[in-house]
Parts: sequence; C-alpha cells; structure tokens
Amino acid sequence: MSAKDLEPMLPSASSIRRLAISESGFVFDPYSGRSFTVNETGIAVLKALQQEQSLDGIRAQLATDFEVAPQTLERDLSEFLGSLRNQLG
Repeated sequence: MSAKDLEPMLPSASSIRRLAISESGFVFDPYSGRSFTVNETGIAVLKALQQEQSLDGIRAQLATDFEVAPQTLERDLSEFLGSLRNQLG
C-alpha cells in the first residue's frame, strides 16, 4: 500500500497529539477518557505520528528498528492505523 492509500486511515493530527503515551505502552486520550495499550511497535508508530513524521518515514523507521518482511510491515501498519482510528473516533 502506498502512503496515499493509508492516509484516509489516519486519525486527525490533533487527536494524535493529545495522546499521553507511557513507555510501557499505556495510551490515554484525555479528551474522550479512553485508554488502550500498544506494544513496542505501536509506541514507535504513535510517537512518530505525534512528531508528524510521514508514513513513508514511519515505514522506513520500522523496517530499520524491527526485523519484519515488507508485506508484514504493510499489513500490520494498515491494521494498526485502522484500530487507532476506531479508538480515537
């Protein structure tokens, strides 16, 4: 999938910026009161999104930091962004 294919799955930048993320992966949205947990990869993606890193940049960083096949990375990133969008509304 290209970055353009995944862009519609992204929550708004403001909803990403407001998240409080602990080093253990606990994520709290003070606006909605919702909380959820993410793994190490999820933490990396959320922090990159908070820094407004591009999807291509996030892909490259994940490929560097984690041993993952390109197809797996694409699938997992797509699923994570979809879940994130559902969590944040």
